[in-house]
Amino acid sequence: MRIVLQRVQSASVTIQGHQVTSIGRGLLVLVGIGRDDSQSDVDYVADKICNLRLFDGDLGRMRHSVIGVDGEVMLVSQFTLYGDCRRGRRPSFDQAASASVALEIYNSLVATLRAEGVKIKTGEFQATMNVELINEGPVTLLLDSSRVL
Repeated sequence: MRIVLQRVQSASVTIQGHQVTSIGRGLLVLVGIGRDDSQSDVDYVADKICNLRLFDGDLGRMRHSVIGVDGEVMLVSQFTLYGDCRRGRRPSFDQAASASVALEIYNSLVATLRAEGVKIKTGEFQATMNVELINEGPVTLLLDSSRVL
């Protein structure tokens, strides 16, 4: 599973001109699901989303997690995180999970985060979305569960 974590002041998703969801301070998480991903990848990523200390404390250093600052998380599925651009001029998505498998794993990630008490909102799976954000910092991190499991 590949994710892009962005610390945000706010973020929103618009589909066909209508805002469908938004969050205030928290994390925008773009989620790519690979064809070999499993529940262990979900557990690893969920732990990182919940517990990474990405929010400043009283000394200005990253001391608090999204839960610690009572922040929100917006999950947006993005299979293009598995785009392989090493050959040719068009990305290959051979390593991305099929839509049905990806949806199951994505829903498991949502459920796991909710069970941890995270205030979570989501984009719409397989929709063409416009995502707006105000990246605070900016703080942007990349995680790939296959590199640690």
